[in-house]
Amino acid sequence: MKKSILFPGQGSQYVGMGADLCQAYKEAKDTYKEVDDTLKTKLSDVIFNEGSGDINLTENTQPAIMTTGVAIFRVLQKHHNIKIDDFSFCAGHSLGEYTALVCAGSLSLAEAASILRARGKSMQSAVSPGEGSMAAVLGAEISEIELIINENNYSSVEISNDNCPGQIVISGRKLEVEKCCLDIKNKISKKTIFLSVSAPFHCKLMMPAADAMKDLITNCNLQNPIIPIISNVNAKEVVDSEEIKQLLIQQIYKRVRWREIVEHMFKNSVKDFVEIGPGKTLSGMLKRFKQDILIKNYNNCEDIKN
Repeated sequence: MKKSILFPGQGSQYVGMGADLCQAYKEAKDTYKEVDDTLKTKLSDVIFNEGSGDINLTENTQPAIMTTGVAIFRVLQKHHNIKIDDFSFCAGHSLGEYTALVCAGSLSLAEAASILRARGKSMQSAVSPGEGSMAAVLGAEISEIELIINENNYSSVEISNDNCPGQIVISGRKLEVEKCCLDIKNKISKKTIFLSVSAPFHCKLMMPAADAMKDLITNCNLQNPIIPIISNVNAKEVVDSEEIKQLLIQQIYKRVRWREIVEHMFKNSVKDFVEIGPGKTLSGMLKRFKQDILIKNYNNCEDIKN
């Protein structure tokens, strides 16, 4: 049976994630320390302790989620003999792709942390606070949402995430997203939920952030991964490091094609999925595909010991 390894993205973070791992496993403690040393700040304090900083500030969130995923993976490597080449594919939801690249031997932990700190800052500064918005649309088809966007000339609104059957996210300028949500409710009777985010991610409003990140990503020391990464941008397998770099730049403003990524895995006979990182967001999405699959989630010490 083919297996895939998955890593979550923004929204899965919570204060205290990984703290039990650091107390129990040296591999985890060393991972957080390496990131603290790289960033020259105690990101671990922000992650572990309420009031030490804002874990939901995207410049903290992005390296925090990546660090936690890598810490869990390293513990599993050491104590459960889990290896990256046990899997046919790896993928990460948005910033989770960086966690996948670290675990697949493509990018160093230190360089991933530096890139994600800069990526978070660039994405936050691309749009003034309060100007952008994101909303989840439940139970709609992509074609229905695209028709509403196009018919009403919502110039800034795009589908930013195609997550799974019945869950799509739109992103854009706040006023247009609000109007679009009202149209979705009135015209196709679908529910929308505004997301608590600091910027409108994965839409063309993020293009200034992609421009700001271009040189840093282009010049990073990224190697070919040990196993294929399935890209968020095109839902295709990628192993060439230079191609991965270009896709990482585009990923900042392009749609997250998670449903297509999972469907690609299904088409390639993957039936066994392992999610590594905080929360169980991707496991929840997988269940919505209504396939006969196995799902294992590693989020904390209890998961690892079981």
